[in-house]
Amino acid sequence: MQIETGVSLKPYNTFSLPAMARTLVRVTSDGDVRQVARHPQLGRADKFVLGGGSNIILTRDMPQLVLKVEVRGMRLVEVRHDAWIVEAGAGESWQALVAFTLAQGWPGLENLALIPGTVGASPVQNIGAYGVELQDRFDSLDAVDLATGSGLTLHASDCAFGYRDSVFKQALAGRCVITRVRFRLPRPWQPVLGYLELERKRAETGIDAPGAQQVFDWVCAIRHAKLPDPAVIGNAGSFFKNPVVSIEQCRDITGRDPEVVHYPMPDGSVKLAAGWMIDACGWKGKSVGQAGVYEKQALVLVNRGHATGSEVMLLAAAIQESVYGRFGIRLEAEPVVV
Repeated sequence: MQIETGVSLKPYNTFSLPAMARTLVRVTSDGDVRQVARHPQLGRADKFVLGGGSNIILTRDMPQLVLKVEVRGMRLVEVRHDAWIVEAGAGESWQALVAFTLAQGWPGLENLALIPGTVGASPVQNIGAYGVELQDRFDSLDAVDLATGSGLTLHASDCAFGYRDSVFKQALAGRCVITRVRFRLPRPWQPVLGYLELERKRAETGIDAPGAQQVFDWVCAIRHAKLPDPAVIGNAGSFFKNPVVSIEQCRDITGRDPEVVHYPMPDGSVKLAAGWMIDACGWKGKSVGQAGVYEKQALVLVNRGHATGSEVMLLAAAIQESVYGRFGIRLEAEPVVV
């Protein structure tokens, strides 16, 4: 267990926002978490779990004990008749895991390529893209209770997965540290191509039956074309959730704005494209201080150089008011605001 004091968190959040951690502990194993939980001083401290920092907006310095999760390792743990079960440490890069599984011949995560962040954050957020959500590929995970230091294993039924939501953002928020996640990658594999942008790629290339590597390449190309690299421009990916409404609400909105982009969901609800609505309100390319709306994708807010968390939240609030005023929809932010 490595303990550090007075640590700048700017390198540890993809929005590159300024903030300091009074105390930071680097967690590389379950044992490190148990040590923290049972430590006479650290165990009593308020705690904040930090993974890749890709889904947080830091608006202030951190008086809490920051637990920087750096558990490593990726391996195949079981081959079932209908799936490969792959395990990865919570501190591994999500993109590294996607590339690793494809290279080993275990497809299933390709639609989730280039989502920023770590493996441990994936079930917290129930990450998703291009027709696949984490819950569709989830098997189980290991975690350590921060109050007792006890280990626990959770399966899908324990995680209360929802749209960009899970038990780790609700009842278990701040109560445990995820150390390892296991994924269920389906055998036989079938491509998931329902999204319009993937269908366009299939039409452009003339490839009717793409393999997993081809789908991965298409997803990477699509994301590179419209999303900024956090290493170049600070951002937290998609800033707002795509709102889900009833069919009746959708009819009301499209009756007033027929061009609103929307997608029917399996449960009968309708998902609206938040980025389209933000763009329609004229926000693309606009800024509040050093925080701005990305020129190529209105769903992404960016750091234009020296933005503060307060500027980001002022911009987000202004966008929410505009969208509510025009469409009657209150957008919900995806990142955790600290």
